[in-house]
Amino acid sequence: MKVSGFTIVRNGELYAYPFIEAIRSILPVCDEMIINVGKSDDNTLEMVRSIDDNKIKIFETEWDMNLKDGKVLSVETNKALDKCSGDWCFYIQGDEVLHEKYFDTVIESMKVNLDKTEVEGLRFRYRHFYGSYDYVQDNYRIWYIRESRIIRKNENIISWGDAMDFRHTDGSKINSKDINAEIYHYGWVTPPDKLLKKRSDFEKLYNKDEITKKNITGVHLGHLKKFNDTHPKVMHKRISESVWKFDAKLEEQLPDFIRKILIFIQPVTKRFKRRNKPI
Repeated sequence: MKVSGFTIVRNGELYAYPFIEAIRSILPVCDEMIINVGKSDDNTLEMVRSIDDNKIKIFETEWDMNLKDGKVLSVETNKALDKCSGDWCFYIQGDEVLHEKYFDTVIESMKVNLDKTEVEGLRFRYRHFYGSYDYVQDNYRIWYIRESRIIRKNENIISWGDAMDFRHTDGSKINSKDINAEIYHYGWVTPPDKLLKKRSDFEKLYNKDEITKKNITGVHLGHLKKFNDTHPKVMHKRISESVWKFDAKLEEQLPDFIRKILIFIQPVTKRFKRRNKPI
């Protein structure tokens, strides 16, 4: 069994992505690591080159930032996927990290399902950190719960949309199997100044300027929980160097039982609001 890791990164240093940690986190379960480095305004390429591992294969690209709806992300992800040569391809985004406690589970899941051709992907649970490394989001209606990050190498399976998931080339969903492992998502844990710029630039991948300005003003508070477990070892240095203060405002949150009820009925309340919206 051969496993190809693959990822894309552009301006990773500028936006304070833990992209080096992301790459290092899956290296132990991969036989090769394909990295698409977009032309950047910082030292991203040099930082990737500094990783001393002969599994790593780097290639540089010029990203078409005029593509909207986040499509540039899937376009560039597919360029990396095309260069993978493994039976399984493990995709990790620049703000995602695999905890070492899941190595055995991930490897065993790939082995067990290798000859089960009907299984086209392996799907991870997600833990979304927000504001600081001490808090995680708790609203499953807004924050995605599971995504496929390991896919079978197949010309009919590609990165789709804004590179959040994988589908068949005709747009139909792949058959993924849930595994007992998590991906830690740190994209919303960034020094405040860099977070604002990141959010602004990221929104431009999807929307026009006037919509972008509106979308970056929201703050995702109200559904946070204290994180009391361990972080991946590759993240320890970065976490120890974090110096900004973050107020989770837990005292302003509704009691848990009320929050859970409101989250559960959220689709109903949204439909009600739409129907009663003034014309």
